[in-house]
Amino acid sequence: MKSVTVAAALMLLAGLSHAQADEARAKKIIGGSCFLCHGAEGESASEVFPRLAGQNADYIAKQLENFKTGKRKSSAMAPMVADLKPDEMVALGQFFASRPPHKEAPKDTQLAAVGQYIYSQGNKFSGVPACASCHGPDGAGSNALPRLAGQHAAYLDSQLKQFNKRERNNDNAVMHTVVEKMTALEMAAVSEYLSGK
Repeated sequence: MKSVTVAAALMLLAGLSHAQADEARAKKIIGGSCFLCHGAEGESASEVFPRLAGQNADYIAKQLENFKTGKRKSSAMAPMVADLKPDEMVALGQFFASRPPHKEAPKDTQLAAVGQYIYSQGNKFSGVPACASCHGPDGAGSNALPRLAGQHAAYLDSQLKQFNKRERNNDNAVMHTVVEKMTALEMAAVSEYLSGK
């Protein structure tokens, strides 16, 4: 029994050591380039760049891999990920996922109220489904779907427009059929709501 306890303790220590090594490796990569746009903790102060703090780890790793292979197009991200190895992408995803997400009050509360309705109820008149049906009632997403809560409104709006124009097609194709039914006002409203969630 004592040997089982010792073995379990050694496995736990090995796991902690591995996690600490991954975090150190992620911090080194972030300090080399990521922090310039996304912040050292994924807090991105610029609405042009997404907040990564609190984002789902698997989703981040997938996006990095998609940027590297060209499945997701970005002239800014392609050179940043060119030399990343799969385990480094995983380490970056885990690091950013472990950071607390950011939240700030919406700038336009009336627009956010419209967005809250569309996010939670959809628009039965135009056929827009409730965003919450996939991204969850609190906007936290899942392993495969992004966290939307607390993201910059301008960034979310730009991504919705890219899905609508089919300029972004590396993710769930359902987004194309959803967004093609949304008006510019609905996209802006949902984005505004989520930025303060």
